[in-house]
Amino acid sequence: MEIERKFLIKSENYKTKIGSSCDIIQGYLSIDPERAVRVRLCGEIGAITVKGPSSENGLSRLEWEKEISVDDAKTLLGLCLPHKIEKIRHFVDFMGHTFEIDEFTGKNTGLVLAEIELKSENETFKKPDWLGVEVTGNPRYYNSYLSQNPYESW
Repeated sequence: MEIERKFLIKSENYKTKIGSSCDIIQGYLSIDPERAVRVRLCGEIGAITVKGPSSENGLSRLEWEKEISVDDAKTLLGLCLPHKIEKIRHFVDFMGHTFEIDEFTGKNTGLVLAEIELKSENETFKKPDWLGVEVTGNPRYYNSYLSQNPYESW
């Protein structure tokens, strides 16, 4: 079970705290909200992920992920729906949690989101000053939505 919250970024202050980053390209074999299937390359790591429907509040959903070879990921990316997601993911540690900050490129340039994975829906965490409005559960900010409705067209 994946439990995460998602936020817009209101400043670039996080950039001084980046621990590591990787370039991501991801495509979707299915964008059905009941069973989205994603293929991703993050640097030299490939993965295939199946995500179930989100809970009513958008905080949790079933996620199954398996690492695959780079060659397999590249092959499967060729089978994906048009309009892949491209982004740079930064990992920022803050007060005992890791925020994954995605700077989107390509047709989603200008969108910057932060995600934090939690152990429970009620887990509390400190919010850094660069964290903006929460968009958890808003389907417009799901990567599967962005792949078909890019940020540049909003």
